[in-house]
Amino acid sequence: MKNLHRRFPCITDMEASAARRMPGFVHDYLVGGLGRESSVRRNMASFDTIELMPRYLSDAPSPDLSVTLFGKRFEAPFGVAPLGLAGLLWPGCEVPLAQAAKAHNIPHVLSTFANRSMETIGPEVGDNGWFQFYPPNDPVMELDMLERARCAGYQTLVLTVDVPAPTRRERDIRNGMSVPPILDARTLLQIATHPRWARHVLRHGIPDFENLSPYFPKGVSLKESAAFVGRVMTGHLSTERVRRLRDAWNGKMLIKGVLDATEAEAYIALGTNGLIVSNHGGRQLDAAPTAVSVLPGIRSKLGPSVPILADGGIRSGLDIARMLALGADAVLLGRPFIFASAAIGVEGGDHLMTILKAELSGAMAQLGCRTVAELPSFLHSSH
Repeated sequence: MKNLHRRFPCITDMEASAARRMPGFVHDYLVGGLGRESSVRRNMASFDTIELMPRYLSDAPSPDLSVTLFGKRFEAPFGVAPLGLAGLLWPGCEVPLAQAAKAHNIPHVLSTFANRSMETIGPEVGDNGWFQFYPPNDPVMELDMLERARCAGYQTLVLTVDVPAPTRRERDIRNGMSVPPILDARTLLQIATHPRWARHVLRHGIPDFENLSPYFPKGVSLKESAAFVGRVMTGHLSTERVRRLRDAWNGKMLIKGVLDATEAEAYIALGTNGLIVSNHGGRQLDAAPTAVSVLPGIRSKLGPSVPILADGGIRSGLDIARMLALGADAVLLGRPFIFASAAIGVEGGDHLMTILKAELSGAMAQLGCRTVAELPSFLHSSH
């Protein structure tokens, strides 16, 4: 473990190692956005604008990182974001990440487009698990997926609203990134020159959309299955549909993908329990604002009592502190957990969670901040 901390003391080191271990077409899918990819860059750059004011005349004890969300106490104010195609990005990473989240007592959000099913991941993560739901445009399929999530032990649903239509991600078009991947000479060469990734595919099998595969027409190919997914998982969510989903789900419900303060207020008025402020990692609209830029306005609009999470561009425990200082109750990280899994293996998630806790605790100690709820009081007055 000591050697692991020396080799990978921060996310940047894990990211560099992951880039060497992953085939180019897979790595591009993970890190890329669309258009000029300015939204991806702005997500990360936005944190450099947030200044926190330390107060050294303090008798603050060791920082308490815990946070209570929806009646459950978590050990730290961050969790694993939903990771679509995680089993392709780094095969075999999904179960270890869920297990690490449970061991560290932080939230784990399973994507509808994960490669391992809710029935597999749910028991591994227990009541730390939330299910991220892209509602299909088939009402029977929609209700069946909600019932499966309940039976798998999920009590919190993360309804994602910011993928109303497919996007054109130029990196993926150039690479032929698809499900299944286009195995031309270029792709085969990338796979052959990245043997660790290839061995993991052989060990864990060709990834499938296990949450969706029960609904595929019988006997179809993987390519035809992907086309089926594209047909049924599209469309905006109207007010009526959000209300219907709220009525159909008897647990907690968050809305993910909120950027507009007025819309945020409307979702809460519909009976949802909280929000995740997010521009989808810069992967849906290259002109979308960052979570950093809109979060203070949303918090001001909704007041202190509504649970608000945020994601996008977080790369350290200090970034977590900054997002919480702007008004988030907790944050989610996506890409970094794939970096950690690719760089380190099954211990990657555990190592990253340990690092983030240490970084956040160190930042709070420097500030003289005792609890995460106090972080907004350390935001520099220029914000």
